[in-house]
Amino acid sequence: MPRLQPDHEDGKPARHIIVQGRFDMRVLRRFILTAAVLMAAPQAYAQERPLRIGVLEDMSGSYADTTGIGSLTGAQMAAADVGSVLGRKVEIVFIDTVSKPDVALGAVRRWLDQEGVEMVVGHGSSAVALAVRSLMSERGKIDIAVSSLTSDLSGKACSPTSFQWISDTYVLAKTIGAATVRSGADTYFSVSTDYAFGAAMIRDGSRFANEAGGRSVGEVRVPVGTPDYGSFILQAQASRAKAIMVGLAGQDMVNFVKQANEFGVTRSGQKLASFVTYVGEIKALGLAATQGLLLAEAFYWDQSDEARAFSQRFFQLQKRMPNSLHAGMYSAVAHYLAAVKAAGTIDGKAVAAKMRETPVNDFMTANAAIREDGRVLRDFYLFQVKTPEESKGEWDLMKPIQKLSGTEAFRPLAESECPLVKKN
Repeated sequence: MPRLQPDHEDGKPARHIIVQGRFDMRVLRRFILTAAVLMAAPQAYAQERPLRIGVLEDMSGSYADTTGIGSLTGAQMAAADVGSVLGRKVEIVFIDTVSKPDVALGAVRRWLDQEGVEMVVGHGSSAVALAVRSLMSERGKIDIAVSSLTSDLSGKACSPTSFQWISDTYVLAKTIGAATVRSGADTYFSVSTDYAFGAAMIRDGSRFANEAGGRSVGEVRVPVGTPDYGSFILQAQASRAKAIMVGLAGQDMVNFVKQANEFGVTRSGQKLASFVTYVGEIKALGLAATQGLLLAEAFYWDQSDEARAFSQRFFQLQKRMPNSLHAGMYSAVAHYLAAVKAAGTIDGKAVAAKMRETPVNDFMTANAAIREDGRVLRDFYLFQVKTPEESKGEWDLMKPIQKLSGTEAFRPLAESECPLVKKN
């Protein structure tokens, strides 16, 4: 006759049955099986949950054409190509930041606390990027700035789990600032956006222009989304500077160049030099208005067979060719997912270490190292806009003039303000 074995001195029944002084093996097997299922449940649940990546971009404001849906498409393409990692389906979530840090921070907090987002990418405005960087660093999560340009992101705002993937104000200023002065424009007037990006652009741009023998004769900073640049253009003309250096981006840059043409800036002998220009803006403005313009870029859709193959896939989805930010979103997401797979974990610090130790190799990047400050040392190019006569097709808009290696193009570590960099 089986008897109950008390668990405790209070006489409560035991949860096992002893027969003739031995465990009933059938009950023991059921117990072991149940325990195994319960122990495996959290792991199975984790594997069933999607691995979510959050895309932060301006989808409806001044930078919507430059980043926006095109950047989201780049991230979605990478997720679709990978499919799943560590048994978890990769999903992309996104928010329209309208370039406002409070909107972005609210979304990121919700993503981290409620929706299981493990990595945030893109950002758009530098103000958004700097705000989000602080939060992601506190949480130990991966943060990749693709469309944010302030060089502070790989400087004093760097962190162990953060990266800067494409351009920054330093490389744009070094490439364009010096080239403008060397073209004969030894005096310049600067027009830039009135936030973190504009401040960094003026700082770095002036440095390289001055080192090349140039001299600033004035500057103005304007709000994002300014509809009428007339008064600023008149100030630039009144300065008699030989060049107007434009530190605007997206629709702001397009509007400024259109209005400058209406004011006859180039016809009066002043040059226009844009620090931030992408293939979409050239297409929108037309070759007649932009021919001869020098611009710095990390990618052009027609630069290689691999670039053309990716760009044709992108074109089928967006009906336009990608710029470096759209392509860079694919590159950043794909490299992150490869690092997760290689590290065997989603832990931010472990994945970040794997990302840094693995060179970036893809259709737009050739064996690029990632430094301790999070900067990807990719090749950078000086392009010139073609004349209408040179163009052979709708998107045949630019030609390469100069190539800089990553170590040549970006701020040297000796000048870095990143606290992770060990100084000799």
